Amino acid sequence: MTPLKIWALPAESVAIKANAAKAGLPVSAYLRTLGLNHTPKTILDADAVMELAKVNGDLGRLGGLLKMLLTNDERMKSLGKDQVNAMLEEIRNTQALLFETARKV
Repeated sequence: MTPLKIWALPAESVAIKANAAKAGLPVSAYLRTLGLNHTPKTILDADAVMELAKVNGDLGRLGGLLKMLLTNDERMKSLGKDQVNAMLEEIRNTQALLFETARKV
């Protein structure tokens, strides 16, 4: 192998190193892959995975609250149809957020 030398501004150097780390590659392998017109395979975005886990947890909590509500006749009677529909809409919105987050991963 023959070493290559490149010149980069400090901000560019930081960005290249960060992009290489996100792709799970050493800088030399990252630049070689880009230079040969190949898109480097990236590892999973850790931030997106954490966001996915958070949204999944929120959805689980909403489902638990709905189950508790549906199994308690007194609480069910005290709530109006609008409140139940609002809870179901929140669950639908959280599901949509979960799918959108999963698409990022």
